[in-house]
Amino acid sequence: MAALLALLLAALPAPASSVRPVATYSIVARDPTTGELGVAVQSHWFSVGSVVSWAEAGVGAVATQSFVDPGYGPLGLSLMRAGRSAPDSLKALLAGDPQRDVRQVGMVDAQGRAATHTGSLCIPAAGGQEGKEYVVQANLMEKPSVWPAMARAFETAQGDLAERMLAALDAAESEGGDIRGRQSAALVVVKARASGRPWADRVFDLRVEDHPQPLAELRRLVRLQRAYNHMTAGDDCVALADWVCAEREYGAARTLEPAHAEMAFWYAVALATAGKLDAAQPLFAQAFASDPRWRELVRRLPAVKQLPQDPRLLDAILKVR
Repeated sequence: MAALLALLLAALPAPASSVRPVATYSIVARDPTTGELGVAVQSHWFSVGSVVSWAEAGVGAVATQSFVDPGYGPLGLSLMRAGRSAPDSLKALLAGDPQRDVRQVGMVDAQGRAATHTGSLCIPAAGGQEGKEYVVQANLMEKPSVWPAMARAFETAQGDLAERMLAALDAAESEGGDIRGRQSAALVVVKARASGRPWADRVFDLRVEDHPQPLAELRRLVRLQRAYNHMTAGDDCVALADWVCAEREYGAARTLEPAHAEMAFWYAVALATAGKLDAAQPLFAQAFASDPRWRELVRRLPAVKQLPQDPRLLDAILKVR
């Protein structure tokens, strides 16, 4: 273990003194019920999610900010993957960083052990605090009430991990947030256990790179991702020719995004395949009205077993106006 730590610390890139501060408020957390791990962040900085937020299923999550060294993300995850706790991992990385006084970092491991660090030279208002299986931290804030407000919001919010972390971000903004304003936001949530397929372990991996209202846009994307998660589940059902399951999942997606033509269309396909053409017709009409090419797509589906090979059914769908 000592040799691994030495190797990892040797790989830590030399700090770049010219890097400007990523003024940020963030939360790193574990859901005690599901075991999911996540990071949510907002900043007056372009593309904050590309440098601040890091998470790996079954390992942990990291937020690295202030005069940011992105290396804390992958190296922190490497140490936690090797069995070190989040507090030990953070302590080890800080010990090898001569510019630790300008760093701000939060870490939570897969067991819920948490640690946060705010260097003495982070631009005020700056600070952080640890709670049960979460940490919050912020720098360059309008006032020092930001991170306590985040903690209170997270602890009292209802819903899954993503929803609770969004509540924490909203609370930060309500307290004034970044003294310079707002620009970008990100949210990452990974599953409790690694599947060996990292792409399948990410429940959410969303970024708002540049937006006048990044938190509102991030919430919109979270809702859309929830809908597409149901769409993906519906596609899996179709692959198994389980049309009852497909109808359920596509229907759940459309409930979340009723104005979305994609979700209306595939829900309609599932209903029509299940013999419920009357229920499918208004959904096909919605899709056809949004873009006439959806009608052409209908013609292509029977040949690939995405609709029954029934000329009367196909004709009835194509006549929908």
